[in-house]
Amino acid sequence: MARGLRGAGRLPRGVGRWVLAGCAALLLVLVSVVLGHRAADADGFTPVPQLLAFLPWLLLPAALGLLLAALARWPLGCAWALAVLLATGWYLQPYEGVGAGGPSGPVVARPRVLSANLEYGQATDGLLAALRRERPDLVAVQECDHRCVAALEAPALRAAYPYRNIAAGGPAEGSAILSVYPLRNEPGVPGSLAMPGARALIAGQWVRVQVAHPMPPMPGELDVWRAELARLRAYAERRGDTPTLIAGDFNATQDHAAFRRLLDTGLRDSARLAGASRTPSWPTLTTPLLGAQIDHVLVSDAWSARAARFVDLPRTDHRALLVDLELHG
Repeated sequence: MARGLRGAGRLPRGVGRWVLAGCAALLLVLVSVVLGHRAADADGFTPVPQLLAFLPWLLLPAALGLLLAALARWPLGCAWALAVLLATGWYLQPYEGVGAGGPSGPVVARPRVLSANLEYGQATDGLLAALRRERPDLVAVQECDHRCVAALEAPALRAAYPYRNIAAGGPAEGSAILSVYPLRNEPGVPGSLAMPGARALIAGQWVRVQVAHPMPPMPGELDVWRAELARLRAYAERRGDTPTLIAGDFNATQDHAAFRRLLDTGLRDSARLAGASRTPSWPTLTTPLLGAQIDHVLVSDAWSARAARFVDLPRTDHRALLVDLELHG
């Protein structure tokens, strides 16, 4: 009787291994589905696009799957987990678009570019402090509400940035371009959120400047997200030989197929050029240790990048991106 009571709480022999193997399989299926879409050059359906934004961090569930498979003494599971880890590591490499080239000719200008998402205008004061401290030449602002617009129209800022294209809107919709260079304003790329455009006269040549702020890939909004990234791609394809710069919150990483198609027009990510690829820019609650790089400054082959760093602004869930560029003649 005592022997029976002692054994009553134990799992039948082998069940514990099956439980461990089952948990490993669940983790590996999740990671494999995301990796399968990455390999197929597709963004898929919710929650795949959302998980693709954090693809590097899939190493954690893959490693846990390997540990559980090893504890379960499941050889096939161990091989599966190792394959998933290797595939994830392969996709960590910085992505260079098809046909991307480098600049030629002498350097004619060295503009500093700042892109900042102010989260409904809450980080307006932080932006103003960054402008005074960093002195960028071109500024792309997203989520510029009425307080932000009023601050940008202040006399001191007008003196510092006499040229601008401000698209006023609600807390999330407003955007702006500020410039020390003469601007010829253009309508920009249409979208649910304002994405103004302009041509800047830099060192005697016109340069296309465009703000990016497509809708995020929220459940039920994936078609809008894809369509607006496709419009940015069409804008890039129409650039011809004109030096082009697209800056902003793209709500996409290099692991999203829609963003890679934008890079496949020959644009290059300046953070990658400057050695800051995959530096998390969102959400600030977990950056810089954990997050996704969804804020970018993309440039055509007339540009090179000397440096790029992400700047923390108070009261926004994005880090601003500051890039020192070189324009080649």
